[in-house]
Amino acid sequence: MKRLLPGVFGLALLCCGMAVAQAKEPIVLGLHADMSSGSALAGEAIRRGALLAISELNAQGGLLGGRKLELVVRDHHGVPTRATEQLPELASTPHLVALLSGLHGPPVVQNLRFLHEHQLLVVSPWAATTGVVHHQWSPSYTFRVSVNDQQMAEYLIAQALARGHTRLGLILEKTGWGRSNSKAFTEALARRQMAPVAEQWINWADVDGEEQLAAVERSGADALLLAANAPESAAVVRALMRRPADKRLPIYAHGGISGPDFVRQSGALLSQVDLHVVQTFSFIGNPGARAKAVAAKYHALFGTRSEEEIFGPAGTAQAYDAVWLLALAIQKAKSTERARVRDALEHLGPYEGLVRTYQPAFSPSRHEALSPSDYKMATFNPRGVLVLAQPVGTPP
Repeated sequence: MKRLLPGVFGLALLCCGMAVAQAKEPIVLGLHADMSSGSALAGEAIRRGALLAISELNAQGGLLGGRKLELVVRDHHGVPTRATEQLPELASTPHLVALLSGLHGPPVVQNLRFLHEHQLLVVSPWAATTGVVHHQWSPSYTFRVSVNDQQMAEYLIAQALARGHTRLGLILEKTGWGRSNSKAFTEALARRQMAPVAEQWINWADVDGEEQLAAVERSGADALLLAANAPESAAVVRALMRRPADKRLPIYAHGGISGPDFVRQSGALLSQVDLHVVQTFSFIGNPGARAKAVAAKYHALFGTRSEEEIFGPAGTAQAYDAVWLLALAIQKAKSTERARVRDALEHLGPYEGLVRTYQPAFSPSRHEALSPSDYKMATFNPRGVLVLAQPVGTPP
């Protein structure tokens, strides 16, 4: 018996050491987005929002008894097939709990089978494509902390009508996301016994939107509904700027153009276009204590000095909230097992985030954290910065 004691004691020490080591293993989140192509700065805005939340959580001691969070980033250039190639490696990454998707919806939608077969949890802090969250897979492993194409279409049309525009033309990017918006706009207009007076499509990487804009103008449209990402939207806006000021159609645009990629590609006269963009959040003039604290941390981490320098503010804030919601779910689940974290996301309590107070963020029947009550209109100031504007028909 005496000879057994050292061995037993050694085994106990080994097990204890393994438990301590396991407690200190990282908790990994992934960012799967365009980080180098036409919407790269949108991906960077998401990355920064995620890092802000991760830095706060790690400063508080991490999760599950001291496990620190880490972020791994994979660049799919906005191309669904590249995303497909990268997903097996991400799914097998040690300690990876969930992915944040990027600006583009198709890399998620076209890989829903893989995501669900491998129980790979995805939270979208930007992509608005309806099919990211609304699909046949059950239980669903996709959640959203962003606008939704269907709700956004209703909101934009209501804003256009409130400003007296009744002949609405569409310009959409020729992708799955553009088709999602075509369906959303057309159905929202049909509910009002209306139809678009024109529907034009612009290809990825088109540098001139003249043909599409001219077709909308010939239809007699008095306003344009635009759903395209930064490069293609900039092509349309540059074409519009060639018109005399009194001939320029007002534009009501999806939030896909809210990043600095669009500002850089549109030119110096952007503020001279009557352009209204859906947003959910701004740091500029925000009186909230948490918004001020996060802005201060942003400046410290990324070397900015004013809130106007925080690009893609809605994407940044939504990514920040998404990481905090995932952290709360991990704590509630007392586990990093993806299925348990997924279930916990559906049963969180209230949480006061940057974009809104979530009461709660999700439920078993609702994986959309935001609603049209969170939507706001914004315009570009002379410095190319989005600033919130009071929507028509709402109280000051």
